Amino acid sequence: MKVLLLLTSLLIFPVGSFAQKIKVMKTDTVQETEIRNAIEQYYFKGIYEGNTELLKQVFHKDALLFGDIKGVPYYKTAAQYIEGVGSRVSPEKSGKDFKPTIISIDVINTIATAKLNVKMYDFNYYNFITFHKIDGKWLIVNKTLTDVEL
Repeated sequence: MKVLLLLTSLLIFPVGSFAQKIKVMKTDTVQETEIRNAIEQYYFKGIYEGNTELLKQVFHKDALLFGDIKGVPYYKTAAQYIEGVGSRVSPEKSGKDFKPTIISIDVINTIATAKLNVKMYDFNYYNFITFHKIDGKWLIVNKTLTDVEL
């Protein structure tokens, strides 16, 4: 009798009905296209050309950068990073390979993350870029990076 009651209760109240309902994130293709454009036309192009004006347009003025390069901790403000890009020989002028790749972009409302791989000079950088849409424009508000041996 107890077994029959147990089986009946399982049929009446399926276990799945107690599971948490999860909303599936739907990527907004318009927003993703805008972010892809910001990455390709401002971030990648700015790095490749050493064009600090392009980088200033895509980085929030208070953005921070953290990570490690060849095992050494790395920290800069956006201004310090952009100044460094402007003072070095650009990949374009050096004639060395520059192979940037967008691995993924995730968008939720007015925030987004992008995972990038940037091969330049003798480095193989992986970047995690956080964007925030401010006044209708996608801006980089944080960048974390690491260099992985080729």
